[in-house]
Amino acid sequence: MPPRGVNSAKRKRQYEHIKESQRGNPRAEEIAARTVNKQRSQAGETKRGGGRKRKTSKKSTRGRKSSSSTGRSSASSRKGTRKGTKRSSKKR
Repeated sequence: MPPRGVNSAKRKRQYEHIKESQRGNPRAEEIAARTVNKQRSQAGETKRGGGRKRKTSKKSTRGRKSSSSTGRSSASSRKGTRKGTKRSSKKR
């Protein structure tokens, strides 16, 4: 039996297909229901879903210029050329 909110034939077929593919798994129904609910949410078919997708985590580039805009080709070419590198502690 598909999850309660599933009314379309497409989602019912999807549920049955996933459940059948997980035949030996004792949690097959749970996996199928969670998968169908997730797909419905991402497609905006639920009240809360709204078509939102999960944000992918990316490294923050705030305050940094990309290598193409600075004219440098790779991290290895920048090695040792930063302003904040340690200097010897000699008195001048």
